[in-house]
Amino acid sequence: MKTRFESLGIYLPEGVTLMKDRVGAMEVPPPFDLEAITGIQQVHTASKDEDSFTLALAAAKDCLSRSRYKPEDIDVIIIGSITRFTGGALRNFTFEPPLSHSIKYALGAPQAMHFDVSNACAGMFTGVFLLDRMIRAGTVRNGLVISGDFITPIAETAIREIVGATDPQFGSMTVGDSGAAVIIDKAVDDEDCIDYYEIMSCAEYSQLCLGMPSDKSEGMALYTINAEMHKKDRIQLWPRFQLAYYQKNGRHITTEKFDHILHHQVGSRAISNASKYGSEIFEAELPKSSLSVVEHCGNTATTAHFVTLYHALKDKTVKKGDKVLIVPAASGLITGFLSATFSNLKV
Repeated sequence: MKTRFESLGIYLPEGVTLMKDRVGAMEVPPPFDLEAITGIQQVHTASKDEDSFTLALAAAKDCLSRSRYKPEDIDVIIIGSITRFTGGALRNFTFEPPLSHSIKYALGAPQAMHFDVSNACAGMFTGVFLLDRMIRAGTVRNGLVISGDFITPIAETAIREIVGATDPQFGSMTVGDSGAAVIIDKAVDDEDCIDYYEIMSCAEYSQLCLGMPSDKSEGMALYTINAEMHKKDRIQLWPRFQLAYYQKNGRHITTEKFDHILHHQVGSRAISNASKYGSEIFEAELPKSSLSVVEHCGNTATTAHFVTLYHALKDKTVKKGDKVLIVPAASGLITGFLSATFSNLKV
C-alpha cells in the first residue's frame, strides 16, 4: 500500500522585508553582498499579531479548503514546526498544551489524535514520515501535518548582534515566516502517490547548528557553523543514502525518470551545489528542473519544500503526472529522499 498528498495549503504573511533593508539595519554590515550569495531578494514577515499558532492554523484551513475531508474526518494532527510562539506580540514560547492540541480544537477536529514533533527544518517531513507509516500500518486512515514557523525573531537578534564576516548568526539573516499543511491518505493508484520515503539523522554533526536564547541580549538566536555545515561531504550524505537504497532495492536514479528535484531552500548557491554534488555520487545527471522560490520567500524552515511545491503547482511548473524527487535537509544533520508523483493535487 502507498500513500499520497491529498491536499496542500500554505500561508505567507502579507508583510515583506527586502534583503537589502534587512542588511541595511545591521549594526555591523557585512563586507560582502548577502543577497548575491544567497539569491534571496525578500522574505515574508509576520505582523505583530501573528505567531506560530496563527500561521499554522491559517495554513491548515487553506489545506482543508481544497480537501475532500472535513475537520471531523481527520484521524490525526501532527505539528512539525521549530517555533512554538503563541500570544501574538507577547511571543510566548509555549510547551504545554502542544500546538497540535490547540490547533485541533481551533479547526473543529476534537476527535483527532494529536502530537507535536521537533526535528529542526525537517520537522514537517518527520511528521510526513510518521503519518505515512501510520497509514501504511493501518493505524489511521488519514492525517494532517502542519507547521507554522514564526522564525524571524532569530533574524532580529542577528541584526543586533552580528559583528564579523564569520559570525555564526549569518544563517539567521535568510529566514522568513510561513505556514504549511498537507493532508495525506491512502493512494488510489501509482499515478498519484508517495512511492517511497526514507529519512535519517547524522547526530555527530548536531553541534554545527544550535538554536537557543542569545548569549548577548534578550531574544532567540541561531548559531550555525556554515563552513562545516555545507561541506561537500556533508551534502553528499543525501545521495549516498539514496544510492544505498537503490542498490538494495534494484533501482537506479536514471530509471526513476524524475521530472523535477526539490531541495531545502537555504539559498540559490546551496541548492545548485546540492544537485551538483549529488550527481557526482549517482554518476548521472539529476533533473534540470530544480524547483525554487528562495528568491521571494527565503528560507522558511520546516515549510520550505511545501511552500515551493505549492508555487510550482500554482504556476503549473509541476504538471499532471509529474514525478518529483524531494530532498529533506536540516541541521542535526537530517537528510532523506521522497519520491512522489502528482496527478490530482491542486492549489
